[in-house]
Amino acid sequence: MKELIFTFKQKYTPLQQLLIIGFFVRLVSVIFSKGFGWHDDHFLIIESSQSWVDGFDYNNWLPSENDPTRVPQGHSLFYIGIHYYIFKFFSLIGITGPQTKMFFVRLLHALWSLLIIKYSYKIAEQYGTKKVAWYVGLFCTLYWFMPFMSVRNLVEFVCVPPILMSVFLLAKEKINAKNALLAGMWLGVAFSVRFQSVFVAGGIGLALLLMRTSFKNIVLLAVSFFAIVGLTQGLVDYCIWKKPFAEFLSYVQYNLDNAGAYGTDNWHMYFDLIFGLLIPPLSFLLFAGYFVTWKKMPLIFWPVLFYLAFHTYFPNKQERFIMTVLPLMTISGTVGMFMIWEKRKEKINLKLFKFSKVFVIVLNTILICVLSVSYSKRHRVESMTYLHNKEDAKAFMIEDSNKETDYLMPPLYYFGKWFSVIGINKTFGPDSALKYFNAQQVSERPNYVVFLQAENIEARVDSMKKRFPTLTYEETIQPSSIDKILYWLNPLNDNQTAFIYKLK
Repeated sequence: MKELIFTFKQKYTPLQQLLIIGFFVRLVSVIFSKGFGWHDDHFLIIESSQSWVDGFDYNNWLPSENDPTRVPQGHSLFYIGIHYYIFKFFSLIGITGPQTKMFFVRLLHALWSLLIIKYSYKIAEQYGTKKVAWYVGLFCTLYWFMPFMSVRNLVEFVCVPPILMSVFLLAKEKINAKNALLAGMWLGVAFSVRFQSVFVAGGIGLALLLMRTSFKNIVLLAVSFFAIVGLTQGLVDYCIWKKPFAEFLSYVQYNLDNAGAYGTDNWHMYFDLIFGLLIPPLSFLLFAGYFVTWKKMPLIFWPVLFYLAFHTYFPNKQERFIMTVLPLMTISGTVGMFMIWEKRKEKINLKLFKFSKVFVIVLNTILICVLSVSYSKRHRVESMTYLHNKEDAKAFMIEDSNKETDYLMPPLYYFGKWFSVIGINKTFGPDSALKYFNAQQVSERPNYVVFLQAENIEARVDSMKKRFPTLTYEETIQPSSIDKILYWLNPLNDNQTAFIYKLK
């Protein structure tokens, strides 16, 4: 084993070693970490793009001659459009299985995320030593949430590589015209993936002014940025809606109108997440290191500060938003942490330091082993996969009557068919479902029912059997371990068992 490790170190450079380790760790998540993490990384990306390939507009996001009232919904179509072409390609070469296609989508995202390791290492190397760069790369490779996040379709994380590429180009000793143009291009790509990355771009602009970068290069960066945005947002939206930037303007208006509608929390929520996700006491050192480098690394300090300031001020706060700047903070925080170490190492309690180091390594190892193989939202995905494999399954109803007026949306992508789902709750009860069922053509009537949550399940099944006497039990789909843990940590996270019944 020692000989193998020695050969590995001799054969590959430190960066290559990190990329190889990062790939294999992420490959574990590609294979085992199925499902989706949040509503947005599936329903706003996968459902919409696959439905377009199938000739169906799942979210009603596109103009329709049959519905002239449709308007832009405020979603950048750039990243969704990329998935449309990916799924279109799968269709052309005969790959049709939903789980198989998602395996390749996760693999593509895992490969894309390796750029985070590469450019985090390179940026740290520009500002510090090779030792510092190694630790930065190690954190971006093996922090417990990195493999899981790297295979998700989450725009807050997918936009990170182009941001890092832009910072790397601008952090060079001399910024030439070529680097300015490329940096602007990558910032434009990041914006087109995630609109709110504009605050990162704004912070970079301020940093360049403070660095007294030549006016010519700032203008070139801005022109390049707006050229990419003009193509991906202006031209695309004009072709679809006959109005440039229609989706972006709708996005801004929607967020202004619904600032406090959902996901709100206390003002220090993002700081709590930083301290928790980066694992204390290391997280406290990284946070302190970030502030220490405000002069040394303005291209990271100001973008992170702008981004955090806006999201701290804005009422709508959601955990996933912080993912955009965590890699940036890890880079500057590590550089600053080593600066603090060099100044104060003689005063540091070495026993406490070693204990803290062991604590962080052990906890991170446990967490990465658990999360990297976690099947998030398993009950929702597997219930649809089960029905997908049933040749007679035409459609289904969702019985979620523990809820007052809503029901948990099923990921139809895994079912492989698109239709208007009947959702049963306390407001729209079994009698309403029976009336709707009878009004449909016989060939289009659902022949399965998926009950969500185990609470009151016997009474709910009995109530449905009174209206649908042929209802018979088929299968039970349990939530994954990670879903159970998240529910234990926060009951707001749906932890549901799915019970599948058939209508004969």
